[in-house]
Amino acid sequence: MMLAPLEIVIVGGGTSGWMCAAALVAKLDPLRNRVRLIESDEIGTVGVGEATLPQMKDFNDFIGVNEVEFMKSTQATFKLGIEFVGWGRKGERYIHPFGTFGKPIGNADFFQYWVRARSIGEAADLGEYCMPIAAARADRFALPGADKSDVRNAFSYAYHIDAFLYARFLRGWSEARGLKRIEGRIVDVTKNAEDGRIASVTLASGEIVAGDLFIDCSGFRALLIGKAMKSPFESWAEWLPCNRAVAVPCGRAGEFTPYTRCTAREAGWQWRIPLQHRTGNGYVYSSASISDDAAAETLLANLDGAAQAAPRVLRFEAGKRAQSWRCNVVGIGLAGGFLEPLESTSIYLVQMGIAFLLTLLPNGCRVDPALSGEFNRNMDVEYERIRDFLILHYHANAREDGELWRHCREMVLPDTLQAKIERFRHRGHVHAHRDGLFGPPSWQAVFVGQNIAPAGHDRLAAALPESMLLDRMHALHGEIATSVAAMPTHAETVRSYCAADDIREAALAPRR
Repeated sequence: MMLAPLEIVIVGGGTSGWMCAAALVAKLDPLRNRVRLIESDEIGTVGVGEATLPQMKDFNDFIGVNEVEFMKSTQATFKLGIEFVGWGRKGERYIHPFGTFGKPIGNADFFQYWVRARSIGEAADLGEYCMPIAAARADRFALPGADKSDVRNAFSYAYHIDAFLYARFLRGWSEARGLKRIEGRIVDVTKNAEDGRIASVTLASGEIVAGDLFIDCSGFRALLIGKAMKSPFESWAEWLPCNRAVAVPCGRAGEFTPYTRCTAREAGWQWRIPLQHRTGNGYVYSSASISDDAAAETLLANLDGAAQAAPRVLRFEAGKRAQSWRCNVVGIGLAGGFLEPLESTSIYLVQMGIAFLLTLLPNGCRVDPALSGEFNRNMDVEYERIRDFLILHYHANAREDGELWRHCREMVLPDTLQAKIERFRHRGHVHAHRDGLFGPPSWQAVFVGQNIAPAGHDRLAAALPESMLLDRMHALHGEIATSVAAMPTHAETVRSYCAADDIREAALAPRR
């Protein structure tokens, strides 16, 4: 006998809601699972998350989205990493790349050989041994080939997208595959008295939508996981004190960079995200250090081109739900937590929530607590490791221009981060975790970029004769420089590969 289908109700649209919808309709058997999404045109979306990580390409490939169609529809450009300006000291800059440093030249990690070469004054800047950093600095981009042993292909890439257009793209994609969208604003939630499960939600129209599993994508409102299920919010504001952002788009001008730029300011930092049709900008700051009006004024004074809208202020608090999955409600996206946009992790956390959910979906209408427990454990690992990585950026600074930076430099760190810093200071070690987002190259980039230096290197790196070490590093340096010089510019690749239909040829021409 065939069981009744699992009734899955997604509450909220936006990027998180439509990513959930697209993944569920792409991967679940429609005879055993019925997916519906409730969305109200009356409620706006945050829509400032326009920079992504390489895992977004994995997500699109996983559900079967065509890359060119997606990029054209979202006015997307390519992203090789994130440039940080003034984070260690004023005037300094470095890039966190989507790739590795160097290539194997012995039994130790390349980074250890670089530390050894630097100790004798024979190493170039670390970024010059990294293909995506060298390409980013030259504003060049080419799609990598399949042979990852070739230094020309030793990188991944992400996108800069218009988040509103991405949600609209996924809506059309999902509805074409049978997803039912229900227009309406939720005014009431009905729970079972016996077990506390949500039985249904009521819309302003009077329509009642029942379900077995509810996915809360209602953003910061956390309508179900927070208000209805009372899952507590764990604040991490003591370590990540920025709690506001003011955002504004501007006309595209200046460099057409294949990377996001994050520029440190007195009370926080400013993002710059180049799209095909415009540039996204925002100032993330602590309300204890600057007023909303002053933040908006600072942002408007530091744009590439003319502002295309009035600045919009967004309020948030860094942290996460104690339980992202409670009873029969799963909080995904902003409803489950938020760690500010510094390393473009918001869409990644949505993606991981979806991946864990697909693995742990119940077989029937009842949710085994073991499933929700495993989901929460996995999400806790993701959030905590990202949290520590973000804190490192703020903590490892020598700036003297604002109270925010002094506080972050002197604050007591989580034990997990303090231990990681101490290991790195000793010999440049970064443990490669099986789970969690950022691997050793990411940590190496930020440690070195913000002037945390290891005292020594591994003994394995000392086994290679010095002359051989320097010859191999020199050859690698030249190989990367030659490969980058042969690449097309970022603008040329976008123009030939994925230019949006309404972007004129001149719009992607080099700026003089």
